[in-house]
Amino acid sequence: MTEPLDVAKLQRRLAEFAAARNWEPYHTPKNLVAALSVEASELVEIFQWLTPEQSARVMDDPDTAHRVTDEIADVLAYLLQLCEVLGVDPLTALSAKIDRNERRFPAP
Repeated sequence: MTEPLDVAKLQRRLAEFAAARNWEPYHTPKNLVAALSVEASELVEIFQWLTPEQSARVMDDPDTAHRVTDEIADVLAYLLQLCEVLGVDPLTALSAKIDRNERRFPAP
């Protein structure tokens, strides 16, 4: 049985990966945000010309599903690295944002 993954463990793995390659000097907030934007754009590109119906079935094609999964992983990796560099706990930030949205947009 595999051990469940957690955000802190993934962030450590990403930091170790970057450190082993001496990439830390390049992992500034500015560079990480730019890389995050590029990866998010690559994810958008997959869906760009699909109809809503086609986009709902995008994971049915194994090649496209693989591309989508890889781009989601890239987006998440850069977001987690950005959070690490800035000292932001992504789960705490998300929970607080959901709380604010629930107050801002109450259910009918």
